[in-house]
Amino acid sequence: MKKYSILLLLSTMTLLHSCSSTKTVSESNKTPFVWEAASVYFLMTDRFNNGDLANDLNFERNKTAGKLRGFEGGDIKGISKKIDEGYFDKLGINAIWFTPIVEQIHDAVDEGTGLSYAFHGYWARDWTNLDPNFGTKEDLAALVQKAHAHGIRIILDGVINHTGPVTPEDTVWPSEWVRTGPNCDYQSFENTTACTLVSNLPDIKTESLQNVALPPFLVEKWKKEGRYEKEVQELDVFFARTGYPRAPKYYIIKWLTDYITEYGIDGYRGDTVKHTDETVWAEFKTQCDYAFATWKKNNPTKVLDNNSFYTIAEVYNYGISGGQDFDFGDKKINYFKNGFNNMINFEFKWDAQKDYEFIFSKYSSKLNNELKGYSVLNYLSSHDDGGPFDAKRTKSKEAGTKLLLSPGMSQVYYGDESARSLVIEGTQGDATLRSFMNWEDIKSNPETQKVLLHWQKLGQFRKNHPSVGAGIHKQISAQPYTFSRIFSKENYTDAVVVALDAAIGSKEIAVNAIFADGTLLKDTYSGKEVVVVKGKVTIDSEFDIVLLESSPQPSPKERETKPKN
Repeated sequence: MKKYSILLLLSTMTLLHSCSSTKTVSESNKTPFVWEAASVYFLMTDRFNNGDLANDLNFERNKTAGKLRGFEGGDIKGISKKIDEGYFDKLGINAIWFTPIVEQIHDAVDEGTGLSYAFHGYWARDWTNLDPNFGTKEDLAALVQKAHAHGIRIILDGVINHTGPVTPEDTVWPSEWVRTGPNCDYQSFENTTACTLVSNLPDIKTESLQNVALPPFLVEKWKKEGRYEKEVQELDVFFARTGYPRAPKYYIIKWLTDYITEYGIDGYRGDTVKHTDETVWAEFKTQCDYAFATWKKNNPTKVLDNNSFYTIAEVYNYGISGGQDFDFGDKKINYFKNGFNNMINFEFKWDAQKDYEFIFSKYSSKLNNELKGYSVLNYLSSHDDGGPFDAKRTKSKEAGTKLLLSPGMSQVYYGDESARSLVIEGTQGDATLRSFMNWEDIKSNPETQKVLLHWQKLGQFRKNHPSVGAGIHKQISAQPYTFSRIFSKENYTDAVVVALDAAIGSKEIAVNAIFADGTLLKDTYSGKEVVVVKGKVTIDSEFDIVLLESSPQPSPKERETKPKN
């Protein structure tokens, strides 16, 4: 396993906490992985990188689909290749979330936008098997191993709310498993949960506690694949251990948590969370924790750290201003207390239109008070948000600065860092958000390379300093806009100072709130080193951004062996 990057903090560095004038000494430690400060790269498995051309066509999925509504070839091996190349390391990514990889419906459906296949992964046919278009279980095992070797956590996407649509090739699940109507009208809790999201998307009866048999088509499928007895035996063991009734939700919980036990994945993002009873997710988290503990017990040499299994909720329209509750109108639900460590923050793209201090102070206050112990996942673009912050990609650098320097977890949607176009001619609906990753631009376009370099510098700074995402924010000066972040956990302390909208060329930055006179600092954006004098540093660079951390001084042994000029 690759060691974490060493945090560049002097053991003699003086920290002046904003709440007190008492000085404490930081200890030099390895940078810990802190979920609340994570940089999560979210990608669509089929649209990121094609690592295996041999798996591009399966189940005779050869009908002509609408533009960007068919399979494009991306797969698990493609993700692994980019891990090997160090793409995520350079971007400062320490967690990867990709769209579901379980076996999808085989046929296409007409959604009024031309034929659509299940390239996105949200139309499950068999939760126990991987879709061959995405790869094999061996591919998944290799990916998790490679990611962990790079200090990167893996988050899978879990769907419990619905099956895939019904087609001539994909039968509807039995009526005791699913409802096929009415469509949700979102006017109440019941009319958001006991209903179908859209027509022809059968809704799992997640409220049911009725014992149900396996769907006949699944029994037939497993028998043809020679694994029926094995699957049934595992189900018997699961239900005997948990005491759960053989209700639909518990089957799916078992199937999803098997990926934890078998592969050691680190987290789940729950899909369409508000469309099920909240207790589903509390029970899901209980079984996730059990599975993760089992994997750690069975794989002691592969355990990365003491972090618990992590869960992220997609509750459409939840915003950080709502605190811990989501309001259905007739009922409020606290999903943090029903199985989730984190909720996707749909509010961030609106807040990002405001100035830096508004964003940073608001988020630091919320996360260190009413949401303390939890976090939110901020994003500016996504696979199904038709109103992204920067739809035309004219503000890619600003987007990176605001996203990666904001308190909370950051979601980098594939191509945010390379200005991948979100406006694709000839597409309809959310297909415009889902083009293939623009690798050729990264390879040959100088402007794309400049944008990527900006995201890489910010991303690496964020990864090396948990204080950026999980620390306490404090403004130091308004001009140039300068702030500090401090994070402490047990014996570990991290502190940084950042200046934005500073002058091009020589600029004076106040740092006395954090760094003592005589401290050697490094601006990781320009690569220049400076010493604190009278509470300030002067940096001459061609950039208007300054990212300051303590710069390590060589040990006596290193000074002895260092070549003399």
